[in-house]
Amino acid sequence: MLKLDRRQLMVGTMAATAAAALPGVAMAQQGKTLVIGNQGAQTHFDPHAGQDYPTSVLMRNLYDSLVDAVGAPPQIVPRVATDWTISEDGLVYTFNLNPEAHFHDGSPITAEAVKYSFDRIQAIGRGNNWMIEGVVGPDTIEVVDDHTVVFTLMEPFAAFLQVLPWISIVNPAIIEANAGDDMGQTYLLNNTAGSGPFTVGRYEPESVIVFNRDPDGWREGGGNADTIVWRYVRENTNQRLMLQRGEIHMAVDLTSDDMKALEGMRGVKTVIEPGDRTFSMKMNTEVGPTADVNLRKAISYAFDYDEMLRVAGYADLMQGPLPSNLFGHDSDLEVPRRDLEKAREYLAKSAYPDGGITLDAVYVTGLEQVRLWLLVLLDSLRDINIDLNIIPATWPDMLRMAESPESFPDIFTVYLAMGYADPDVIAFAGYHSSRNGGWQNPVYNNPEVDSLIEQARFEPDTERRLELYEELQGRIVDDAPDIFGVVERSKVGLRDNVEGFVFTPIIVQAVDFFPLSLTD
Repeated sequence: MLKLDRRQLMVGTMAATAAAALPGVAMAQQGKTLVIGNQGAQTHFDPHAGQDYPTSVLMRNLYDSLVDAVGAPPQIVPRVATDWTISEDGLVYTFNLNPEAHFHDGSPITAEAVKYSFDRIQAIGRGNNWMIEGVVGPDTIEVVDDHTVVFTLMEPFAAFLQVLPWISIVNPAIIEANAGDDMGQTYLLNNTAGSGPFTVGRYEPESVIVFNRDPDGWREGGGNADTIVWRYVRENTNQRLMLQRGEIHMAVDLTSDDMKALEGMRGVKTVIEPGDRTFSMKMNTEVGPTADVNLRKAISYAFDYDEMLRVAGYADLMQGPLPSNLFGHDSDLEVPRRDLEKAREYLAKSAYPDGGITLDAVYVTGLEQVRLWLLVLLDSLRDINIDLNIIPATWPDMLRMAESPESFPDIFTVYLAMGYADPDVIAFAGYHSSRNGGWQNPVYNNPEVDSLIEQARFEPDTERRLELYEELQGRIVDDAPDIFGVVERSKVGLRDNVEGFVFTPIIVQAVDFFPLSLTD
């Protein structure tokens, strides 16, 4: 049985009375309440303004998209679009929309709403807009009728269907009524404009969000968990302990040590699957000591990768910027491994031949796994007379640090989860200079790399595309913008009365609430 303290019980009972906090919110149905512990602090409800995993949670549950990606390996399935056709040249995509699909206010999801949503994300130029940049433009989307929309791509893009789950459809009427001078971005800091299976009943920043299943939702089926309490739990260990005690039903941010501690524990089940989430340490290539490429290479060769892997547990070392299971990965790529002789050679070529400097490394408060990896880096750098100042920070603060080279620390730890199974998702998001100022690629800027990414993105010939990605990986490794870390296996802990959890390697922490159920 789930144990709720008085405050948690109040959250559940107050969900209905707090429904007026967000428009379009329905009263919670009589059903089960499921509590999920997580480290994703939500800062807004705009699916077009963010791209981190808290934003992905709201995309999956408060909003809908034309198609969705489910299962492992991920398969594209209908969502608002019931079916679609693709022209032989791969440029024209025609989508037929479900006439039953509607927003939370009851208005239908039309082809006009689809076009409006794509136009909005491009006008804002934030969030997942990069996924369709150079692919879709305002003049390339045609509204044929209420239930038919046609996209004529600017360039052939093999991953087009794979990116669509991350372009959410918003309610044009609500946005226009509250547009202000920023296309509704201020309004969506505390309000929603969606059609997904859940609405928001309560929101306390960096504390809790209560999601209510929409009793009038247009999707058929679903589980019996009618209220989801998305509870912010900063520390990994606390998530595990709360799961053990039955205070939460699911924990989505667990370390390898946590998973080992849960093995065989009564009342708990664990999910460990091959993942796609990479971890790396990005260095400031523009400002400060790490702007020196030779210092970056010295750091890369000093790092103890074997110790990192030992600490990681359920993970595999990265061989360059692309995961080894991804199309385009170069299995012959030479990457740094611990070699103190080489580290000292590069250090001697740098502006700091004797070391004697202290670098700042920032990580998200509570991510114990990352803190342990930074301790490995601390010990490694001492061998070349470099000290490390390890700084915990909240995720919103880290986002602010990423906005400019001047505010960016020497070393910035980051997970990058693939939104779609194509090398473009890592290459463009993590290394294209148009992403500068965002957490995925805050500062790295190389015009040659940009050109290779753009060529590979739109190259229709598979063999030529492989050649481009091979050249790209070598160029990135030579620049040494990152300490390439590990590809983590996905880890989730659940109480044994949770049913309906569907694992997909795409942004695992962004749990799909729709199928979740609790047994008595």
